[in-house]
Amino acid sequence: MEAGIFLRSMPLNPQIPSGNRLPCFRQYSRVSANSQGGYKGPRPKTELIADWVSNNDDAVRSLPIYVGGISLLAVLFNRTASGIAPVADASSSQSRADLLTIGLAVTNILAGLVWLSIRPKTISVVPPRGVECERIHSNIPDVVASELTWAWESLSTVTCCRSLVIVYDGICVLQIGYASASPSYDGESPMVVDSKKLMQGSIYQGVVRSGSQSYLANLSLYPGKSELPFLPSNTQAVILQPLGNKGIAILGGDTIRGFTTSDQAWITLLGEKLDATLSKHMTSSVPLPSA
Repeated sequence: MEAGIFLRSMPLNPQIPSGNRLPCFRQYSRVSANSQGGYKGPRPKTELIADWVSNNDDAVRSLPIYVGGISLLAVLFNRTASGIAPVADASSSQSRADLLTIGLAVTNILAGLVWLSIRPKTISVVPPRGVECERIHSNIPDVVASELTWAWESLSTVTCCRSLVIVYDGICVLQIGYASASPSYDGESPMVVDSKKLMQGSIYQGVVRSGSQSYLANLSLYPGKSELPFLPSNTQAVILQPLGNKGIAILGGDTIRGFTTSDQAWITLLGEKLDATLSKHMTSSVPLPSA
């Protein structure tokens, strides 16, 4: 009761004496004088030495040869000008120093020859050698067809993917991009994907069994490329992306090691999305006829 009386007796808006008034802080906004002059943030550093070496690759590779040759000439000139006998004397400190210099000069010359003989292979884009095709299973719903088309457009635009084949539940639901020419039609029609033969191969079985993505960065070095005859013969790289435990997506690229790490991670997420869509609209209760 006393607490209620005490609360009612306190004013709602107490007047603070002028002498004890709280200070009022002003707010300032700082505007840069160069705010309209463009981007003024941190800029990437320029490596002058690295840029010079990359722009003068031939000269840098030949530099040890010139250094070694000049060193040999300097040793011979030194012995000739000093009046030392041309025959090396093990007891002479000058001869021992000259032998050491000659060894270093020869090492430089050999290093330069090795640098000139070993050069990194230039990786370039290889246009697919095949026939363009766009085959979508006629019995799949429109929502699935539109999502498959969207996936192809995204992959072909962002990555080096030039061929895409999706086999799900034993059926080839999509074959788009470049494909190898079928010998039955004088090389004018794309080869049809044999889903049953593909599923019996070691590539399909290994990917579905592992449940993880398989990246063949250089397809020409992989002996199992014979199981992918529907891809262009000069396909450079292939990604095998499992779609759950019922299907697989095969992506063919036009560049060796063209799929980056971020591309692989994105393709994995894209495979999970396609698997969810296909499993929702392609149930076992409504099987599709084989292509």
